[in-house]
Amino acid sequence: MFWPDTISKKLGIQYPLVQAPMFGVSTSQMTAAAANTGCLGSLALGDLSADESIKLIRQTKLLTDKPFAANIFVHQIPEITDALKDQFVKTKQFLELLAKENHIDVSLPNLENIRIKSYHEQVEAIIEEGCKILSFTFGNLDNGSIQKLKENGVVLIGTCTSLNEALTLEKSGIDIICVQGTEAGGHRGTFDPDHVLQIGGLSLLSQVYDHVNIPFIYAGGIYNAKTLKAIKDLGAKGFQVGNILLASKESSLQAFEKDRLKKVREDEIILTKSFSGRYARGVRNKYIEVVENTEYILPYPYQNKLTNALRKAAKDQQNIDFVGLWTGQSIHDYSESSTEEILRNLIQQSEEIGIK
Repeated sequence: MFWPDTISKKLGIQYPLVQAPMFGVSTSQMTAAAANTGCLGSLALGDLSADESIKLIRQTKLLTDKPFAANIFVHQIPEITDALKDQFVKTKQFLELLAKENHIDVSLPNLENIRIKSYHEQVEAIIEEGCKILSFTFGNLDNGSIQKLKENGVVLIGTCTSLNEALTLEKSGIDIICVQGTEAGGHRGTFDPDHVLQIGGLSLLSQVYDHVNIPFIYAGGIYNAKTLKAIKDLGAKGFQVGNILLASKESSLQAFEKDRLKKVREDEIILTKSFSGRYARGVRNKYIEVVENTEYILPYPYQNKLTNALRKAAKDQQNIDFVGLWTGQSIHDYSESSTEEILRNLIQQSEEIGIK
C-alpha cells in the first residue's frame, strides 16, 4: 500500500493529503472539494471573529459531509504601548503617502479603529459547531483550550518550523504535528515572529522523525508525485499541499494574480515581513522593495490590519505591485483546473510511482 494510514484513520479520511489552509486564498469551496476527494480540507479562519468563523463553517458543511479541519491563528497579541502608538502613526502616514504616489486611493484605519481578536472565541465557536479537527499556526494553544477541545473530542494539529517547537507541541498533548519546511509558501508558522527559523524541509523532517513520537504531516515543496514520495520515504505520515492549488478553480486569486504566478522566477520568491509584520514567503514586488528593512513595519497583527485596506484597493485596481502574492519555492505550471482534479491527479501519479 502506497499511502500511510496512521493519520487517515485518526482523521477519518481516505488519503493522508491535506489541503493547506491558505487564509485569503483558499475558500469554503476549496475546502469542500478537497474533503470530497477523500483528503483533508482545511478551512482557513485565521483571526476572524466567532460569528465570521461560524458562518464559514456552516457554509462549508453545506458543501460536504466529509471531515475537514478548521484552522486558526494562535499568535500572542502585543501590548499597545506609547512607542507602538507613535510607530503606528508614522507607518500609517508613510503607507498612505506611498499609496498616493502610486495612484492608489485608500484611507488606512487609525489604531483605535482596529479590533484585535483573541483566538479563544474561535475555540468556543469550533466546539459549538461540532468541528472535530482543529489545526493552528503561529504558536501553541494554551493549556485550558487544549483540555477543553480534547474533552469535546477535537483532534489537534499544531504547526512547527523547528525541532524545539515540535517537542513543545508534543509535550502539551497535541495529536499531530504539521512540519513546515522553509520551502513552504505563505506565512511561517514560527512561534516567535521576530526570530524566523529557515530550516530546510528535509533537515527538519529528519530531525522531527528522530525525536518526536506522534505522527506528523509535512508541508513545503510538495508539488508532484516525486516530491511526495521523497517525503514519504523520509517518514512523513501525511502530506500538505497548497502551492499546487493557488491557481485552482476554487482559489480566490484573481486572473491577474494567477497570470503573475505563471511568470514567476525563482529569484523573485522571497521572505518578507512588510505586509503583515510576520515573515511570509511570496513574490517580490514594488511594495516589498520599498517597505522591507524600514522602520515602517509594525508587529503582527497591527501591520497586517493596517495594510489590509491597501492590499484590497490594489487588488480592485489589479495592481500586482501592492498585493501580497504568497507562494512556495517549488515553481510549476500553476494549474487552473479544479481542486478535485488537481488532487486526484496527484493521488493517481503518486500511486503509479509507488508501484514502480
